[in-house]
Amino acid sequence: MENSKPYREFGDFLRELFPYKVQKISINAGFTCPNRDGTKGFGGCTYCNNQTFSPEYCHTEKSVTEQLEEGVRFFSRKYPEMKYLAYFQAYTNTYDELDSLTSKYEEALACPGVVGLIVGTRPDCMPDTLLDYFSALSQKKFVMIEYGLESTLDRTLTRINRGHTHAESEEAIRRTAARNIYTGAHLILGLPGESREDILHHADILSALPLTTLKLHQLQLIRGTRMAREQAEHPEQFHLYTADEYIDLVIDFIERLNPSIVVERFVSQSPKELLIAPDWGLKNFEFTAKVNKRISERNARQGRLLNPPSSEPVLPGM
Repeated sequence: MENSKPYREFGDFLRELFPYKVQKISINAGFTCPNRDGTKGFGGCTYCNNQTFSPEYCHTEKSVTEQLEEGVRFFSRKYPEMKYLAYFQAYTNTYDELDSLTSKYEEALACPGVVGLIVGTRPDCMPDTLLDYFSALSQKKFVMIEYGLESTLDRTLTRINRGHTHAESEEAIRRTAARNIYTGAHLILGLPGESREDILHHADILSALPLTTLKLHQLQLIRGTRMAREQAEHPEQFHLYTADEYIDLVIDFIERLNPSIVVERFVSQSPKELLIAPDWGLKNFEFTAKVNKRISERNARQGRLLNPPSSEPVLPGM
């Protein structure tokens, strides 16, 4: 990590790898999830409404190519020289037959200007045959696998109906990183039943794993979800952070986080019509500016309070 920066930023990470500006384009490739189709459960995770992270151009009636072309048209107006990473985001993007999966990935990579893949998935949905494919592909293209962990506590994973354990999360991360594939994780801060110290301890646990990137999101209550109903019935079981509380929480978190892990984001922004709470009235970039200001005021740095001795994350070459 550069001494001039208090934490490792995703933009800097991409600039280290690419000689041009790159942009993620989200894709909904029409996958489902073992937590919805009955394999692991029904109804999905208690907090989940996938509409919250699907841009307007990202609809399942459109092919992968059509979604990418629309995304490219949107971004290329301002940056005609920009290149793109196809981000398979909605639901579980490794949950299908191998041939069906790889045909969609290859369709994305065939689109002009697409220089790599980011594939969002669950820790319990990564067979070795698919890792073999990603490992070979990563020799030629940028490949990142992003695992939704959400918590490192099994009691929380059970409560939110994730359908996997933290041991499965650790195993998937280690298996993926061992193949020299960039490996990301996604964590929700503020899930019900987790104390402030529980949340900060996630940083200790993740610091010992070979992660390339980490996304942090605040807990949001979304209309139509089971968690929204639970909070309405038992509000005392939930702590919905104010913006200022959450800013100090994420700064405390990154001070305990391995400084070689890239912090991709601190916050999520759900569509206003779906969001119940907390509604901070801040766009992502505005929130990040507040975090950076507070980091400066506190003279905070990523990894300053790193707890366990940890292995260095694997950052493979292109």
